[in-house]
Amino acid sequence: MDYVLHFKNNSLLLKRNGTTFELPLKKDIPDFPGNSTPIFLFMLNDCMCFLIWEVSSIDNDRFVYQEISFFRTIPQKEIAWASIVGHQLMNWYSQNKFCGKCGSPTLHKGDERALSCATCKTVIFPKISPAIIVLILCRDKLLLAHNANFQTDFYSLVAGYADIGESLEEAVAREVKEEVGLDVTNIRYYKSQPWPFSGSMMIGYIADADDTQPIKADKKEIEDAAWFTRGNLPKHPSSISIAGEMIEKFEKGELKTSGLNSTNDTK
Repeated sequence: MDYVLHFKNNSLLLKRNGTTFELPLKKDIPDFPGNSTPIFLFMLNDCMCFLIWEVSSIDNDRFVYQEISFFRTIPQKEIAWASIVGHQLMNWYSQNKFCGKCGSPTLHKGDERALSCATCKTVIFPKISPAIIVLILCRDKLLLAHNANFQTDFYSLVAGYADIGESLEEAVAREVKEEVGLDVTNIRYYKSQPWPFSGSMMIGYIADADDTQPIKADKKEIEDAAWFTRGNLPKHPSSISIAGEMIEKFEKGELKTSGLNSTNDTK
């Protein structure tokens, strides 16, 4: 029993099962694989998952295209995982059909997840970009920021990509200073989470800040930032993301300031 992932723009083809959805099986696609070569993606519950580029026709009573953001609310977490990881791989394959060095067509390597150029032998691996995301605390308060791309009343944590030549802790300090104008101390690691939509590995940190410092939103990426207390948080990400998880743990009193006095504890 093998699953099929087929994307159309930013939507994934799913099979209806009453009021819920399932990933289609190969046998559900009458003309599988059609005119395109299926690409093995990964294993899901001991079943192989294949990416196909074309589906000639679908039964609208049995199948539906769901916009990829459905992963945030679908109860089947394995479908959510498969959809977003498959979407990242689909983008990677489609963006690397040709070698970026010499322009020749690329081929799939059989022994690892990579593409190779038969002409110049360049090997291309999926790109994963390290990005930090930081929960900034001051005693019983949490700093949240409103990104220019967010809905009006939506706030989240400060985040950004690590730059060449800097450590992740240096990226935390730089991004916070650039986006909201604060100096942070006692930077400590929380956990990480792959975020396939941007090809990122989100690396979570907690840091302390003095709330007497003026907040200076950069007005480019961040339109507004403010301190919030438990019980008075604005609309924010759900716990399916590392940002939402950290915010909800703060709300429950599980994440607090370190109580350290050093200027930068990064151990």
